[in-house]
Amino acid sequence: MKSQSSVLSTQRGAGVPLIKKNAVPILFAVLCALGVMVAQIDSLFLVNEIINRLARNSFLVLALLIPVSAGLGLNFAIVIGAMAGQIAIIVITHFKIKGLLGFILAMVGCIPLAAFMGYLAGQVMNRAKGREMITSMILGFFANGLYQLVFLFLVGTVIPMKNRAMMLPGGVGLRNTIDLYHTAGTLDKLWRINIGGIRIPMATLLLVALLCIGLHFLMRTRLGQEMRAVGQDLHIAAVAGIDVDRTRIIAMIFSTVLAAWGQLIFLQNISTLNTYNSHEQVGTFAIAALLVGGATASKASIWQAIVGLLLFHTLFVVSPLAGQAIIGIPQIGEYFRVFIAYGVIAVALALHAWQSRAEG
Repeated sequence: MKSQSSVLSTQRGAGVPLIKKNAVPILFAVLCALGVMVAQIDSLFLVNEIINRLARNSFLVLALLIPVSAGLGLNFAIVIGAMAGQIAIIVITHFKIKGLLGFILAMVGCIPLAAFMGYLAGQVMNRAKGREMITSMILGFFANGLYQLVFLFLVGTVIPMKNRAMMLPGGVGLRNTIDLYHTAGTLDKLWRINIGGIRIPMATLLLVALLCIGLHFLMRTRLGQEMRAVGQDLHIAAVAGIDVDRTRIIAMIFSTVLAAWGQLIFLQNISTLNTYNSHEQVGTFAIAALLVGGATASKASIWQAIVGLLLFHTLFVVSPLAGQAIIGIPQIGEYFRVFIAYGVIAVALALHAWQSRAEG
């Protein structure tokens, strides 16, 4: 009897830390379930929405994993990579390069710019050790200012632009919205299957799967092990002979290039470029999704990214409809979207802080 009771108490004791460890994803899974029940959403619509959002947002969230492993924290500067991707798609649209060729050229063309900006961002991060997250956020704001300057004032004056369909009526600056009809849905429509009304963009999901496999094997290479060592302790990594600054810069370059590709995948799915706003919430939404999956500023995995994507975007779809069903006011849905987008980061970070204090 004593042995049985000790086994049961051990199992209960093991269950409590497991719940604490996964408190964030459990909380948001419960919120998703409650939202679905309240809103009474059609299951086919919900599944299609989640698959669509998973396909178009996965690259942006997975782009955060390498900086987290290298000790750079939650990289808000992926917005810089998103801007590089947008610059590439603007150029492709200007020259009217259509279809898969245009999309591939955009992916290849954004690499040098994204890598260069990632290198500069890495240099700044190395001078702000211990304050990487706030530094990356400010870097994003600074880069956004330069981006606005280029496309509002320099295009049409210093930078020639002959495609009048993309220009503001005065001939200076790009339009607020650009139709990406040349590359719209290029990747999604390349290979898409329909199972019982569920549309699955297989080509896009295959690309995401390849990225997951690539990240898995990268972390097992010498470079990946050096990134992990740097992320665990800068001083010990330096004593072990690892070039800490170089490793952190490489991690930033990887993250920025992946974010540029992720933004291209996102834009071909949306089929429209909001020239001055499409990139602004990239970091916020990607980081929120990663945190919802149970990741922290110092530890994140591929599975946490995927789980976070599923939970965050399920809640993002469900919350406006649930809010409308409860309150009865159509506009309330938009307020719920804003609340979920920004509130989720605060809640997740607060829960993670509570967990860290409990473990300490």
